[in-house]
Amino acid sequence: MPRPTGFAYDTTRDGTVHITHAGRPATTLRSARAARFLTEVTTDDPQLVMARWTGNYKRGNERTARDHPRNRR
Repeated sequence: MPRPTGFAYDTTRDGTVHITHAGRPATTLRSARAARFLTEVTTDDPQLVMARWTGNYKRGNERTARDHPRNRR
């Protein structure tokens, strides 16, 4: 079964937002931070917003990591 790629988020009844990356938990947002995230994700590109909120945004080593022998498929 293929692994999901990119970011995804789920909201719960109490307003908590769970963000996942490639099917694995990345971060959890609660209360005011969750509300700000939900307003921002609806107005901008969702993948970029989730990358910013999880801290996985433009580290500069993406090309290096992709070319590493361990990450080649």
